[in-house]
Amino acid sequence: MSLYTSTSGIGGLLPEQVHALIVRPVQRDSVALQTTTVLSTDSTSSKFPIVTADPAAAWVPEGGEISPSDSAHDELEVVHKKVAGLTIVSRELAEDSNPSALDIVGAGLVRSIVTKVDTAFFAVTTANGPNGIGGTTHQVVDIGSGIVDTDPFAEALSKAENVGATISNFVTHPDTALELAKIKEMTGSNKPLLGPDPSRPGARTVLGVPLLVSPYVTDGDIWAIPQAFTFTTMRRDVTLDISTDAYFSSDRVAVKCSMRLAFGFPHPQAIVRIGEPDGS
Repeated sequence: MSLYTSTSGIGGLLPEQVHALIVRPVQRDSVALQTTTVLSTDSTSSKFPIVTADPAAAWVPEGGEISPSDSAHDELEVVHKKVAGLTIVSRELAEDSNPSALDIVGAGLVRSIVTKVDTAFFAVTTANGPNGIGGTTHQVVDIGSGIVDTDPFAEALSKAENVGATISNFVTHPDTALELAKIKEMTGSNKPLLGPDPSRPGARTVLGVPLLVSPYVTDGDIWAIPQAFTFTTMRRDVTLDISTDAYFSSDRVAVKCSMRLAFGFPHPQAIVRIGEPDGS
């Protein structure tokens, strides 16, 4: 983690506070980072080994020779892309060492970065950004005329299990989550389809799996994501640049944050999308 500044005397933005000010809130607020395995690296890219064929086992008699068999491997490489946010604050605010002032400075940057990260994660591709989950060769559960019970979720869990994966989270658009919340468990019942999460007040679950919401998911789609096979790789050199040069006449300070990351999907068939087959 590093802090670069062209302005001296900015008392509220110390190097040791960069992680708490930017990185930790992004990890907390980004649905992409909540639902994936986050890896830190110093490299410009990350590589994931892929086993395309397991070694062949066989029954052999006691004392008999065991025929050797090699597994087949491939490799997925993802290149980190830069996402950056810029906010303009008064010099008084930038120089304020009060923790609440620091939170105000960082909050706008965090919201901007989270928006870009989550938008890219649920997209197919993003200009100048990483490829997203929408472009994977994932499995699909066709909801037909709509969802009326938990059967599509059970099918998604089964599809993942059939390829050796366990779904960690469902993620959908807030409007889709509202429609799901209105569905009852069965005809004549007042019990909702979505269950509460006892460990998190206000949170929702389906068949015991947490249901998260993100406005950057296509309305009508529900992603079933296995955290063990879905990755976000992040460069450790998150930078925070501070300068008064461009805003010298107004006595304001520019605060810019740059973060480099990418998404890796080494086992795309473990990911399931509940929705229409064409994604529309």
